[in-house]
Amino acid sequence: MILGDPDTVAAPQPRQRSVTIDDVFRRVALKNPQQLALIDAPNRAAFTDGAPRRLTFAQADRAVSALAGRLRDMGISTDAVIGIQLPNIVENALMILAVLRAGMIAAPLPLLWRRADAITALARIGAKALITCRQVGGINHCQSAMRVASEVFSIRYVCAFGDKLPDGVVPFGDLLTAEPREPLPPLDRERLNNASAHVGLITFESGDNGVVPVARNHLELLAGGLSVTLESKLAQGTHVLSTMAPSSFAGLSLTLMPWLLCAGTLSLHHPFDPQLFAQQQQIEACRTIILPGPVALQLAESGAFARNGMRTIIGAWRAPDRLAASAAWREPAAVLVDVSIFGEAGFIAARRLSDGRAAPMPLGPAAEPRGSTRGPLAAEAIRTAAGTLALRGPMVPRYAFPPGIERSGLPHFKIDRFGLVDTGYACRVDAASNALIVTSPPAGLVSVGGYRFSLNELREAVERIDSGATLAAVPDPLIGQRLVGNAERPEMVAAALTAVGVNPLVAAAFRKHGEPQPAIGSVD
Repeated sequence: MILGDPDTVAAPQPRQRSVTIDDVFRRVALKNPQQLALIDAPNRAAFTDGAPRRLTFAQADRAVSALAGRLRDMGISTDAVIGIQLPNIVENALMILAVLRAGMIAAPLPLLWRRADAITALARIGAKALITCRQVGGINHCQSAMRVASEVFSIRYVCAFGDKLPDGVVPFGDLLTAEPREPLPPLDRERLNNASAHVGLITFESGDNGVVPVARNHLELLAGGLSVTLESKLAQGTHVLSTMAPSSFAGLSLTLMPWLLCAGTLSLHHPFDPQLFAQQQQIEACRTIILPGPVALQLAESGAFARNGMRTIIGAWRAPDRLAASAAWREPAAVLVDVSIFGEAGFIAARRLSDGRAAPMPLGPAAEPRGSTRGPLAAEAIRTAAGTLALRGPMVPRYAFPPGIERSGLPHFKIDRFGLVDTGYACRVDAASNALIVTSPPAGLVSVGGYRFSLNELREAVERIDSGATLAAVPDPLIGQRLVGNAERPEMVAAALTAVGVNPLVAAAFRKHGEPQPAIGSVD
């Protein structure tokens, strides 16, 4: 809930509070001020404004305070929702932390979302501001954000990083090198109950009912990050190189949370370029990497990990039904952690077995695996009467958002009275091991490199443009599924889809024969 766990609201205890994400960041910055904290990809200037940045924890902490101070100075109220749409760059991490420090709620948006999805999502949560950058690749994100703001009544400000911003956009780039800003202006209302039980971030799930918000408090986010950190046995001060942007619960739990919990260094990669990724790993001497699970297996089979001295590989499986064994996984010095991601409901992280097989997914409460403490933190996997996989546990959302929406009849994230979230993934129980095996994705949904779509909605949108056009989803070994469109005039359909503001992955399904599939960018 916005005002914290209802169990604590009845008897507030102002002097008792659990640790928030900002508390963790402040403590790390205070203890390790000169340690490198965040590092941009070396090709940053090729896809967005500005040279690559390298910030220490002290520099990052100053920037976070300056950004939070400006949000307060703008008169945005406590617990206001702030939309953030940025590429996988230093400013993305800083902005999320700044929103939390300002006493507000961060709502990161996937980078490839265009006008249609952004309007739906931000209107549903009553966002007060949208923060972006001037451009990413050939897309002017400032112009897109201003068009979104013109159609979402609640948005009062569009803010951006970058040069030559259009009139009406509040610049934030100057704050990255600003003087220390302490203390911040006080909150406009006092929080009496447990601060860590407040909603901290909102991500978005795509399903049959369209885009719905999924809210998590600080404790749930830290539980997700701690689950990955412990299962991966990440040491203090670990330098992590990640392809995942923090625009989903998995992206946050696999990148920002372990970075803070390990008091380490986080190198960012955007978009996924194998050669550049290998160069970053070598230049920064990263021994822990986060990348798509299918790519991790391909690199293992090529021997790349052994050559580069990798120690920990975290593979994100956006299509957990395709989690595959690999006889080629023979990396005695490395650990592979498979993270089976079930949309925004949660994930299961487990170290791969030494024979190359994926670890079994326990039915019911997670067992203690190989000496780790994953059990109490992991999501509990259960097979429903309908034969689908449901999750509950410390990282799984407890309440729908906004508060009370479940009584309104509007689309919302569904959580039953036992705290279970049905992921929609079909599963079966292996009789010999009593483990769950995921067999197929949710019916009617398409997952392309971490972006989920309702296939029926997409087909209806295409039919409105061209009644003779067809759209289908086909399996893809690397990104789960791929959209393939067929039309007499594919370029016309693609242009019309782009004009109404759909995800470019949908419009790209109608590319001309022989044209290459466009890069998806980061996993999120």
